[in-house]
Amino acid sequence: MRPAARLLAAAILVGGTAGPAVARAPDRILSLDQCADQYVLALAPEATLFLSPRADDPDSWMAREAWVHRRVRPTLEAATGVRPEVVVRYWGGEPRLRAALAARGATVVTIADASDLAGIRGNIAAVAGALGRPEAGARLIARMDGRLAEAAAVRPVGPPRTALYLTAGGFTAGAGTLIDAILTAGGYRNAAGIAGFGPVSVERIALEPPLRFVLGFFDQARADWRGAGRHPVVRAASRGRVVADLPAASLTCPAWFAADAALAVARGTPEPGR
Repeated sequence: MRPAARLLAAAILVGGTAGPAVARAPDRILSLDQCADQYVLALAPEATLFLSPRADDPDSWMAREAWVHRRVRPTLEAATGVRPEVVVRYWGGEPRLRAALAARGATVVTIADASDLAGIRGNIAAVAGALGRPEAGARLIARMDGRLAEAAAVRPVGPPRTALYLTAGGFTAGAGTLIDAILTAGGYRNAAGIAGFGPVSVERIALEPPLRFVLGFFDQARADWRGAGRHPVVRAASRGRVVADLPAASLTCPAWFAADAALAVARGTPEPGR
């Protein structure tokens, strides 16, 4: 028997019938910021994950799941030292660091700044594909769509009522933002009256108090503690008119848990303790 034939016969005996090789999903995954942490924790929890220093902060949606994984500062020495196969980022990682990681063979994928729910679905599919885990991405999208279906089933009946989104710092979000999409999915029409993000004055709320409020970031007791959203006049105007008090963890990243925020708006939540 010729040498080549002997090698083929040995391969068949050891591995069975010959067939196409199955691509291995990347195992060493580096996240460069807190938003990216959420994606890699949800899509590849079994992989060797290197997370950002903020992975277990209180405003991290998956803070508890982050505890068992190593944190890495987004510096050139630390990031390249872990030899990642895939790097995921939203805003983190300066250009030289990203270029150095790519030069060492890592795939760098950037989460887009989605302003609607379709954009989030695209983010999930893109990151899941880069991680070699499209099935996990499909499951996460299905989870998100399930939450949105729940919101549609429980939101107020009839024409959409208006609500003003307000942060502790005194800012709101109007048309063309993910907050606007969350309010719409929760059954409310945005009362911001602007496009994008902007401040809301205490005077405006005092003179023309909105009929309903959706609050955001008020659970961060030490953040914006002197912000316009915490002003006594605003507190008095919003008393009894709060539709939902959304935690910071549901708002810090354009991700699938925007649907959880929409469900909270649709259901309504108890008056916040402010």
